[in-house]
Amino acid sequence: MAHYDAVIVGGGHNGLVAAAYLARAGRSVLVLERRGRLGGAAVSECPWPGVDARLSRYSYLVSLLPAFVAADLGVSVELRRRAIASYTPRPDGGGRLVRSGDPPNALSALTGRVARRVFGTLTRPLPTKAQLRAAVADDAAWEALCERPLGELLDATLADDLERGVALTDGLIGTFATAHEPSLRQNRCFLYHVIGNGTGHWDVPVGGMGALTAALAGAAAAAGAELRCDVEVTGIDPGGEVRWEGGGASAGHVLANVAPAVLARLLGEPPPEPAPEGAQLKLNLLLSRLPRLRDAAVDPREAFAGTFHVNESASQLATAYEEAAAGRIPSVPPCELYCHSLTDPTILGPELRAAGAQTLTCFVLHMPARLLANASAAVVASAIVVTPAPETTTSVMRALSSSRPGSARCSQAIRVPPTITARTAAAAMYHHSDSWRKPTASEGVAPPSLVVRFGVPT
Repeated sequence: MAHYDAVIVGGGHNGLVAAAYLARAGRSVLVLERRGRLGGAAVSECPWPGVDARLSRYSYLVSLLPAFVAADLGVSVELRRRAIASYTPRPDGGGRLVRSGDPPNALSALTGRVARRVFGTLTRPLPTKAQLRAAVADDAAWEALCERPLGELLDATLADDLERGVALTDGLIGTFATAHEPSLRQNRCFLYHVIGNGTGHWDVPVGGMGALTAALAGAAAAAGAELRCDVEVTGIDPGGEVRWEGGGASAGHVLANVAPAVLARLLGEPPPEPAPEGAQLKLNLLLSRLPRLRDAAVDPREAFAGTFHVNESASQLATAYEEAAAGRIPSVPPCELYCHSLTDPTILGPELRAAGAQTLTCFVLHMPARLLANASAAVVASAIVVTPAPETTTSVMRALSSSRPGSARCSQAIRVPPTITARTAAAAMYHHSDSWRKPTASEGVAPPSLVVRFGVPT
């Protein structure tokens, strides 16, 4: 049995960074990845044969990668700052546009102070609670973010129901919770969203997420790490033995770049409770043009360049959670939209760029996987309606619909309240959660006659 200084189980971005650093330090390193490609959740692909568009398949923006790590490893992928932070339409036909350079409000000023003091600790030995509180050096901020439900802070700093909801979404993308959830899991999710590199900015990787993880894999390989794909680890012995079908290796150290539930299974231990469950749906779309807006004061190229919030007031989020927790698909699903190609057109081929095509990513919140576990295509379709009866339409050239890990193919016609119509579509929907579970290869392609209509504000 071959012996290595370190065996890394899982070839996601964290595993690749660890492999590169260890190999650069002269250690022998083996990385084992179950899938046929490296990168984990941070990958790009061309989902439609013959269409020159590379979409970030799961993760799509960069915030928590420390700048010094990229510099250390020689990762030269450009990270572009989005000019627009967000746009949120209001019921009266207007909207709220937030630019990345706008002056901070009381909430963002507080989170900015905490971000600058906390982010550096992520790459140092894990501090105790007392040590981290001392590093924050702001008892009121610590209490609001780490001891009390996030909803209390939002209620105290934001008077507007819509603004409270928009802020709350940073605590919901990646978990299933309410603003006042006593477990504080929404607080943890919120903090991860607002502390990146001490600023909380979310940047666009030029070339897509796959370009970033390809650079990390290249750094690891150049340093001498051995990278193997299509190797599914079946067991780990605490003594340092790693097993897979037809082989195995021993190591001085075993690093697990997998979810806690997966690690428990590999160790032969009981799975942690509660079991991980995705609560967001993601759809990737390729459009012939951007949707028009009812808000004539805002250019769609600005509105969709940041995060476009739909049905995400605090009260709408609360109602959607209550319905989902009761086992019902939310009657008015909250969602977020974002156009990568406005900031980084390189993910589209020359012909698509010349034709004015754009990508569009949609996240639907409060949609636990159990609600769709045995759902028909028609029920799945109803889960992605985001607003009724818009006034104008735009055509979708291709649509990447959804498919949960291990889900059946969705090949029936989807007909829901209009605005965006697609006459060809590929199905590959997935659920996102804070305990990442890698998707299977179950991806269905819908027939050419498929019609998909998404109720996106136009």
